[in-house]
Amino acid sequence: MTNVTIEISFTLNGRPQRLDVPPNMTLLDLLREEIGLTGTKRGCEVGECGACTVLLDGRAVNSCLVLAPQVAGREVLTVEGLAPLGTLGPLQESFLDHGAVQCGFCTPGMLMSAKDLLDHAAEPSGKEIREAIAGNLCRCTGYQQIVEAIEDAARKKNAGG
Repeated sequence: MTNVTIEISFTLNGRPQRLDVPPNMTLLDLLREEIGLTGTKRGCEVGECGACTVLLDGRAVNSCLVLAPQVAGREVLTVEGLAPLGTLGPLQESFLDHGAVQCGFCTPGMLMSAKDLLDHAAEPSGKEIREAIAGNLCRCTGYQQIVEAIEDAARKKNAGG
């Protein structure tokens, strides 16, 4: 049996990448095991928990369900891309300000789902926020602090802050 790989080129957190990957490797494994970006968490591995959420061409996806070759020619944004210079972004600051981070395991996926929402809805309602994070499971916060953090981030974004 030969080790078949496919060369892919894509943009990761604003930087071009070119890698040889097995055709059956998931984006989650590519990010964590090959590239070393461990902010994207391995949870259920069947697309139920949202811990592995990243943005693919600006939309939230479960990276455990995307094959690495599927990202060829596309843009991937991980939680590390929200703070490329090591300074937390406004959404991340809002999560801290509102106590929306407890154990932190769900936080990267929640942030990425929230970013997708805020990039596509200027003034999301509480219902829209809850729908946007419905695919992300949290066992610690009860979600209210997360919703408040996203609401506050949207307000500040709209106010130019």
